[in-house]
Amino acid sequence: MIVSLVGTFAFLTLAGFSINLLTLFALVLAIGTVVDDSIIVVEAVQARFDVGYRSSYMAANDAMKGISSAIVTSTLVFMAVFIPVSLMGGTSGTFYTQFGLTMAVAVGISAINALTLAPALCALILKPYVDEDGKEKNNFAARFRKAFNTAFDTMVKRYQHGAFFFIKRP
Repeated sequence: MIVSLVGTFAFLTLAGFSINLLTLFALVLAIGTVVDDSIIVVEAVQARFDVGYRSSYMAANDAMKGISSAIVTSTLVFMAVFIPVSLMGGTSGTFYTQFGLTMAVAVGISAINALTLAPALCALILKPYVDEDGKEKNNFAARFRKAFNTAFDTMVKRYQHGAFFFIKRP
């Protein structure tokens, strides 16, 4: 995410855009979409570990085969929405040009990041939580994951119970 934001600020400097309310608003909106691409990559690699992959490299490689087209497609659709905004004329069009191009560049850099840096970092940093024998490791990450999943499942059950309570009693 930080790579996309720094890259977007570099683009703003190169394009001669000022940092005004619309470019900052575009960056705030872009943060929500920029984070999604990298999260999708990490989740896809983790899903491969859940299936039984034991190699971080193979998990990242297979995950990217499945999600690369989705990342590219969503990026192109997002850019197709905001690039036409930058073609507006007039005084207000100048601001919308900055807004639209800021959004498009931030999302474009995010897609490049998600297709290159994120899978490389996943292959280097993420490790499967099962050992060579197929047994779950007993390290801090495994204990944290168990505790988190238990707490999350408890919260989901309580929420469902509360929702069903109110559904049954209109």
